[in-house]
Amino acid sequence: MARCAPEAPRPTAVAVLDDAVRVLAPDTDANRLVARIEAGTAPRSVFATFALEQHQVIATDRLSFQHLARRADGDPPVADFFDLLAQGEAHALKQLAGLADACELTEREIAGYRPRPGCQAYPSYAARLALGGEPADVTIALTANFAAWGATCATVEAAMREHYAFPEAARAFFGFFAEPAPAVGEQARMAVQHGLDTGQAQPALAHRYGRLLQAYELMFWDTVAD
Repeated sequence: MARCAPEAPRPTAVAVLDDAVRVLAPDTDANRLVARIEAGTAPRSVFATFALEQHQVIATDRLSFQHLARRADGDPPVADFFDLLAQGEAHALKQLAGLADACELTEREIAGYRPRPGCQAYPSYAARLALGGEPADVTIALTANFAAWGATCATVEAAMREHYAFPEAARAFFGFFAEPAPAVGEQARMAVQHGLDTGQAQPALAHRYGRLLQAYELMFWDTVAD
């Protein structure tokens, strides 16, 4: 009598997220602007451009996260993850004010700024995912992207202090994202585990999302440099 093959173990959220962070990790050498900031050779003006573009990015990303939370209303762990991200964007916008002040940007300049298409590709794609991506898969993709973003922010924050003499308030935006966020990580694990348990999560598709997010983030930095 033939024996049945043992059932393969089901993936866990921790394994899926760790794999996404590893597989989707960007080539740090490709980010030429951050390399110049780290060395202290980038012009100080790039920080003003960064602040102006981020005002647009944050506003769009917050709406995208809010929409994802509404779409996941029937899946509380997933909805809670995106609610938490939307709250984080609101806090990040407050932290960005310190950088805008240090760069002597006026409210008129911020309101009248014409954003660069290359800088807005990331939030535009995030909005596309908010409309049609499976929220659990978007969670996986964003987790990988946030890992890279956090490391980049840590590098920039240190360089702002060491090479550009920016005050603490001006560095607060980068410090906010550079710091570990255990609550976000735990909520992401709960969201992805729910997605796996209900069959909604498709890690392979999430990796496709994540690769594009990483590419669009690099495009953001390249466009600021230009």
